[in-house]
Amino acid sequence: MSNGLFITGTDTGVGKTMVTAGLAMLLRSRHKPVGVMKPIQTGCPMVEGKPFPEDTVKLQGASETDDPLELVTPYRFRSPLAPFVAGRIERKKITFSKILRAYRQLKQRHAFMLVEGIGGILVPITKKARVLELIQLLDLPLLIVARSGLGTLNHTLLTAHRAKEAGITVACIVLNTSQPQRQSLAEKTNPGILAELTGLPVFGPIPYIKGFQPNERGFKKILKSFEPWRDGLLKLMQS
Repeated sequence: MSNGLFITGTDTGVGKTMVTAGLAMLLRSRHKPVGVMKPIQTGCPMVEGKPFPEDTVKLQGASETDDPLELVTPYRFRSPLAPFVAGRIERKKITFSKILRAYRQLKQRHAFMLVEGIGGILVPITKKARVLELIQLLDLPLLIVARSGLGTLNHTLLTAHRAKEAGITVACIVLNTSQPQRQSLAEKTNPGILAELTGLPVFGPIPYIKGFQPNERGFKKILKSFEPWRDGLLKLMQS
């Protein structure tokens, strides 16, 4: 599986960070070193006058890495908006060259990389480039995180189709339960239907985890929630 994975979502708030953390923990459970990166994070709370990337803290805790923040998340914004819009408001220019330099340095430190995107693949990063172009630049296979319930077929099929159309290798789909709810008929049938329509491995639905916190208890919850699909995901990442 190349030397890593790029994790995208079908939308914002589908659980990309939780899934990325889970993948990192699965690898660590098999004593496989792994590096993490979230090149851009928006909607950061201000701490000591600077945007603080909470998702990055979660990923570094899950992977037990202490790489410099400037490498793991080169761009951090206060505004909870698409990067292109947040950058314009906060007067910070985003360049792919800076992200690529950071990624290359992290690759030298870690044999396998998990890179978490922002929103979906067509979210604008600059006026001319989207998350899609960032995936192409990093040249990583794509893992799609999607909601488990009703409506996910359309969003997931659109994402997989557009990625394949752009020449990106789609590795798999992970369905995540992002809201507390009883399992619906859609959640029961979606994994099989998506596998049939895309020809891709489909994992999940990962059960809902309330208030994922970057501590030992929080990480244990995540690792337990991935247990039914552990072997399949590990095989995918180690092939």
